[in-house]
Amino acid sequence: MRILIAAAGSRGDVAPYTGLGAELCRAGYDVTLATTDTFAPLVRDAGLEFRSLPADTRVHGSGTGKRELMRTAAAFITELGQGFADVMDGGTDLLLLSTTTAPLGWHLTEATGTPSLGVYLQPTAPTGDFPPVVTGSRSLGRLANRATGRFALRMADRVYEQAVAKLRHRLQLPPASPSEMRRRQEQANWPILHGFSTALVPRPSDWRSGLEVVGNWWPPHDAAERLPTDLEDFLRAGPRPVLIGFGSMASGDGERLSKIAVQALRRAGLRGILQAGSAGLAADGNDLFTIGDIPHALLFPRLAAVVHHGGAGTSAAALRAGVPAVTVPVTADQPFWAGRLAAIGAATDPIPFRSLTAERLADSLHQVVKQQAHSRAAANAAQHLMTENGAGQALKAIQQLTDG
Repeated sequence: MRILIAAAGSRGDVAPYTGLGAELCRAGYDVTLATTDTFAPLVRDAGLEFRSLPADTRVHGSGTGKRELMRTAAAFITELGQGFADVMDGGTDLLLLSTTTAPLGWHLTEATGTPSLGVYLQPTAPTGDFPPVVTGSRSLGRLANRATGRFALRMADRVYEQAVAKLRHRLQLPPASPSEMRRRQEQANWPILHGFSTALVPRPSDWRSGLEVVGNWWPPHDAAERLPTDLEDFLRAGPRPVLIGFGSMASGDGERLSKIAVQALRRAGLRGILQAGSAGLAADGNDLFTIGDIPHALLFPRLAAVVHHGGAGTSAAALRAGVPAVTVPVTADQPFWAGRLAAIGAATDPIPFRSLTAERLADSLHQVVKQQAHSRAAANAAQHLMTENGAGQALKAIQQLTDG
């Protein structure tokens, strides 16, 4: 049986699907992951077939203002929609769609009759439990949370309008707006599996049936892989260091961020590892070390704390390692995850990216490393994550769907 997973966005929006895909492969499914070209090596290393989706994710992180974000998202989606009709061949038996690709994939499902399933990394269905992920705001009370949740979906649908119109025309389907299509899916209880932990987001009781939270899908990593020797030497040379990195965020801000990072570490009296990422962080000194891409699973358990942008993947990886965090959210769903980490005590209160100073970062670092409460909360969450088997749960749901 052939499964096609379609995902798009930054590395954190794609990597979990390599873990999900690898689990499905082990169960005997033939799995292809369609995503943008940047991630072809990531997909192939996981033993999955790669198929190309046209879109440049680099425009994705270019603006942080709400309006600018909507504009770059619409450009990205329109480009993505262009190639979406070509992504599926006649041999596909099941389509798995991410948060970003679902509003396009639904039309393929309609045109071909191929069954589909949502595999989301964010909770998008409106709920009284929390405000919509994309607004990054505090809870407004149950009624207002649900209302803003519905409004956020309407705004998202607007981003897809042009892409959907073109795609439906190309698939020779009658016109239907993105919001009309969403309503149809909700009425049919279209199933969505959410690949995050109930430690961070318990399943809201006011969600419709068909929406499940199954646990994280961890990217596979080679059990024989070791940390580079010079990094291993640095880790052994003194107390546990703090990692500071912003993933695919903050490109062009490297010099300023590196300076803030070094000053904050010195003020807090801590050793530090700077992860270059898109920003290009770098520093040297006896108590400092700079790295590129290193698997989270190998490095995080060796740290005192992680300073990160609050991306879903990094947030989960730090929890899995039982390591507390200082979050500096930049945009999109990052303030949401940063807020969830703080709410369970596994992180300090978020420092918004625009308000980041060496003083604030040093204060938070001092708090997170010296006070045991954050470490205890992170360790408790790590225990909870060990009881979840996200990929196994997803496999079970897929088997029920396909056998049914």
